[in-house]
Amino acid sequence: MKPDPFFFRACRFRRALPLAAGSLLAVILLGMGQARTWTSSDGAKTFEGDLVSYDPETGSVGVKLANGKTLNFKQEKLSAADIDFLKEQGKVAPAGQAPAKASGLLAPEGKAVDMTQPADMSKPVQVFILLGQSNMVGLGKITGGEGSLETAAKTKKLYPYLLNEAGEWSERKDVRNVRVMVGKGKPMDVFNNQWMTVPGSKTMGPEFGIGHPLGDAIEAPVMILKSCIGNRSLGWDLLPPGSEPYEFNGKTEPGYRGTPENPKGNGEKPEGVWYAGKQYDDDIANAKSVLADLGTYYPDAKKHEVAGFFFWQGEKDGGNAAHAEHYERNLVAFIKQLRKDFESPEAKFVLATLGEATKGSGGNGGKILEAQLAVDGKDGKYPEFKGNVATVYSNPLSKGGSGNSHYGGNAETYMNVGEAMGKAMVELLRN
Repeated sequence: MKPDPFFFRACRFRRALPLAAGSLLAVILLGMGQARTWTSSDGAKTFEGDLVSYDPETGSVGVKLANGKTLNFKQEKLSAADIDFLKEQGKVAPAGQAPAKASGLLAPEGKAVDMTQPADMSKPVQVFILLGQSNMVGLGKITGGEGSLETAAKTKKLYPYLLNEAGEWSERKDVRNVRVMVGKGKPMDVFNNQWMTVPGSKTMGPEFGIGHPLGDAIEAPVMILKSCIGNRSLGWDLLPPGSEPYEFNGKTEPGYRGTPENPKGNGEKPEGVWYAGKQYDDDIANAKSVLADLGTYYPDAKKHEVAGFFFWQGEKDGGNAAHAEHYERNLVAFIKQLRKDFESPEAKFVLATLGEATKGSGGNGGKILEAQLAVDGKDGKYPEFKGNVATVYSNPLSKGGSGNSHYGGNAETYMNVGEAMGKAMVELLRN
């Protein structure tokens, strides 16, 4: 076996240490958490360091040395005892590339799930926050003949998981469905606080299609938390913190917490007027209120993790040239700010395009579509979003109509888009 020069430089570094320095290094490394003495396969050399990555499939190992450098090598360069230790640890993701917290709670692919049974409540609730405007709120028909969810599931036999063995609406005991919205004269109204089921909902958004794939894939309890309201634009109502004013066609567009009269603002919430980012503030505050009172919204839950975000929006921005022109910049900032505000830097983000928007189209709608495709982690242009952001192209999934007309209320559009978004999130979590 050809020796790895870097590996043996690390070993020489260990041998060259004076006794006092070696003792100090041992104390430092022990404080780092996973420090251990590693031995070469022939037993001739040793060195100390932290395990920072290990892939059982490829046998690749990463160990951080005391000098801050990371040594990467194959496991066969180590002793049998070290290899046994690695196998006990399982897969260890490198720093900066760790999967979302939920990924450690995923069920094996293909594992049968009994949705009538509660999840393991010893595990933290995996929270997925749904944001956007009217179509995320949900205006799909539950009943009412053709185009309704009832017809799709009970007559056309689509989405079989929505029905139980008796042909009635199923109730999922491992996924909680919560929907809140800014109230009239009060900060928040609660519209849904129930297990994932159709009864109790007058209309529907993509939550049923989202919730079932996540419930099937995640062994921990899951909460679908929707906090949004209709007729809101990313360029004004949902403008994220940190957004600065900009000029467009000779007019200054307000930055976060700015107003037309005072585009810059002073960082404080303007009182008694609508301001840029007000809906962002309200929707995020309401979602946090739910999580602060977790047991009310997920019975017996003690802790949670924000594992991901879903976003379906863009109709209102399409009616404003300035907002359409700057949609991509605002969307990138929106993704980053959500992770910051919920202290979840590894949370995944899935968005859906407008169903009527086709690739290659022009106008404001085309600009919004291009911006939404640009952030996709697979085919977009932002390397930082690789493996943690996904864009669902909704046009092939839509049954017709536009976002502004709420797709005619056709439940199949909402289900198809929701399923695609849910599956995209599962793929990101398994990445």
